[in-house]
Amino acid sequence: MRAIHRLCAVAITMGIALGAGIALADGPSLYAAGSLKTALGDVVRAYDARYGTTTETRFGPSGLMRKAIEEGGRPDVFASANMAHPDTLVEAGWGGPTVLFARNQLCGLARPGLTVTGDNFLDVLLDPEVRIGTSTPKADPSGDYAWELFGRAEDVRPGSFDVLSAKALKLTGGPDSAAPPAGRNPYAWVMDEDRADLFLTYCTNAVLAKRELPVLQIVDIPSTLAVGADYGLVVRADAEQDGWRLALFILSPESQEMLAGYGFEAAGVPR
Repeated sequence: MRAIHRLCAVAITMGIALGAGIALADGPSLYAAGSLKTALGDVVRAYDARYGTTTETRFGPSGLMRKAIEEGGRPDVFASANMAHPDTLVEAGWGGPTVLFARNQLCGLARPGLTVTGDNFLDVLLDPEVRIGTSTPKADPSGDYAWELFGRAEDVRPGSFDVLSAKALKLTGGPDSAAPPAGRNPYAWVMDEDRADLFLTYCTNAVLAKRELPVLQIVDIPSTLAVGADYGLVVRADAEQDGWRLALFILSPESQEMLAGYGFEAAGVPR
């Protein structure tokens, strides 16, 4: 909560009111996690309609977005699928504070015909005949969360971590990952191409994949293995007024409802 109050204090100091109707010729710029593309795309369109701006957006794996910033990219706002990447930028003096603005969970996205439930989830993961797909750790937090799940599996069944980390196929989110055709959901495409039997991804991604490819199964991960994802937002220290205003708009009840409509939750953000 303290980080949110600090963000609001900085915005107020700069003379920003969320309801102010000052239209700016040039809109803010936003780098954001690929898992936010659809939901945050709606938020950005609402922001632009409200304030008469055109926001420049770039979506991709959070680790690669952070690297782009470290290599000279200058978005006004960075929205990451974890807290670590924005925290790293804050520590380097790029901006701050990091604010929790949404939460997500990992789910299993399974091919049709695979018998998998919460009860047998770990058995299926460990089955040598079952191909496990993940995103790429370090480049994409979704991959980091998958490895966190493998660590929880180790606690449940010793030896699981080595087996799972060795067999996991890093199919998305890396700098060299195959790109899906234009307009295709990357997870629906991976599964449609028969590259994995069970893919570990955000539940919000799984919902979008199933909308595109209804034969896919979404499997809730059992509580013993479940991993949650905290999404962090940070504003560049020397961002223009509209950058701070976009950040506050993302935290607003209106935007939080949009994110909730895609399966995100923001229980740590006051409404």
